[in-house]
Amino acid sequence: MSLATPTLHLIDASYFIFRAYYALPEPMQDPQGRPVNALYGFTRFLLEYVERHQPTHIAVAFDGATEGNFRTDLYPDYKANREPAPDDLSEQFERCFEVCAPLGLHALCAEGFEADDIIGTLATHGRGQGYRNWIVSRDKDLSQLIREGDHFYDYSDGRRYGYNDIAAKFGVIPERMADYLALTGDAVDNIPGVPGVGPKTASAILTHFDSLDDLYARLPEVSQLTIRGAKTLADKLGEHKDKAYHARQLTQIACEVPLDCEVSQLKRRAVDHHALDAFYTTAGFGVSLRTRAQRLTVSD
Repeated sequence: MSLATPTLHLIDASYFIFRAYYALPEPMQDPQGRPVNALYGFTRFLLEYVERHQPTHIAVAFDGATEGNFRTDLYPDYKANREPAPDDLSEQFERCFEVCAPLGLHALCAEGFEADDIIGTLATHGRGQGYRNWIVSRDKDLSQLIREGDHFYDYSDGRRYGYNDIAAKFGVIPERMADYLALTGDAVDNIPGVPGVGPKTASAILTHFDSLDDLYARLPEVSQLTIRGAKTLADKLGEHKDKAYHARQLTQIACEVPLDCEVSQLKRRAVDHHALDAFYTTAGFGVSLRTRAQRLTVSD
């Protein structure tokens, strides 16, 4: 892929909002007494990211409402193990969404879907239109979207992983990540996998087989793998086949979310300084973030 290939920057908003909230635990309030610590940290991150990378095309993806999420419809216990976000964080999400527009950034949310699905849809459509993708997150689920020329960007650690780096980082190539998580389960999202199949076993299975479909089409071959418990593993996988496929419906990112914009419309706009100053005043933000925003420019 040539150096002239345009890059589409896709930011997983929730991760950075949570990170900002816990990184700034001291009470921060706006003039009305509302909490703004997550909003402040998230805004600072967006300014820093844009200043550092000068993206031409960028989207900030937010989760839709938990109620009506298609994964919850498929599996009511999806993410049921998670504690609700603290009240003083929950009330900041909408303002985190709102700050994107005056910063010249496109914030997207889709009812019934998660940020991962928005990112998956934009990454897929963008690739088809000649863009490469930088997926900015720490969530390994999103690594399934990486293809040649793309990067999975763990911004917190300052490390970018290309297509050929993903297997060493997460255990399988990107195309097999959803199947990998279907076999191992995903404790973070409360998704059960096949009992007794851990990361090493799943990695070995999906090094030998191309996919979950390929695995079940050639299931007897499992006993020949040089992994612990191989002789009984085929029976175990066969017994829990329905569970594995059900899990994959949850772990596979949806890449055809109906969105009201095209990739070409995600071009970064100039900062609306009037609107941003008004937003900052309402939030009680001072000179630092205002000065940083004044340094941002947009190339023609």
